[in-house]
Amino acid sequence: MRANYKLQRLYLDTPLAAGETVPLGKDQAHYLLTVLRLTDGAEVLVFNGRDGEFSALLRPQGKKSANLEIGAQTREQPEPSRLDFLFAPLKVGRLDYLVQKATEMGVRRITPVFTDHTQLHKVNAGRLEANILEAAEQCGNLAIPELGEASKLEALLANWDPARRIIFCNESQAGNNPSSILSAIRERDLALLIGPEGGFSEREREMLTALPFVTSIPLGPRILRADTAAVAALTAVQMTIGDW
Repeated sequence: MRANYKLQRLYLDTPLAAGETVPLGKDQAHYLLTVLRLTDGAEVLVFNGRDGEFSALLRPQGKKSANLEIGAQTREQPEPSRLDFLFAPLKVGRLDYLVQKATEMGVRRITPVFTDHTQLHKVNAGRLEANILEAAEQCGNLAIPELGEASKLEALLANWDPARRIIFCNESQAGNNPSSILSAIRERDLALLIGPEGGFSEREREMLTALPFVTSIPLGPRILRADTAAVAALTAVQMTIGDW
């Protein structure tokens, strides 16, 4: 069942069940009461990434606080995605976009990876998590992608579970169409690796292509920005291997 976009959706970091009363935090109460100007009895939708989605009624407690009365479940929690997203951090504005789009596309985990040509060498985990939650609220997703710990590419590969195949978007890969390569993949536990604006270094490409659990794919004849490449690659993987 698809999301109901006529109602405001709210992420709550608390167990959800019909009949419960949940107090809202200061920021969420301010948003509903002051920004959206919702009144007593207004209906919203709530989710926590674990228990599905529920309807809820707003019950103001004065001007600055409020509770939610949890009603019936409107959607069950879906099976978790089996696709991880690995990316080299970009400049802040485009990094926000990248994380939001990966969340909308339904990935299981989002992990920053530092490469030879990465533009940023540290990330603000709190900002990334806020973007993940905001994107999930707005797009109707019930699953909340986990934010993986940022690490260097070598460390990530050294500790990688080889049962989860990495699909490596390689700008030097021969050919233009990734569909035949993707169609031949039999694993369903996957990760997609997107490089930085400057691409992967030759050293990194050699290291990746030498690993038995890595599959290299092209992304067409045009040079794509990293955030564009991420959306294109996620779409190709989901359409060819599964989830769409």
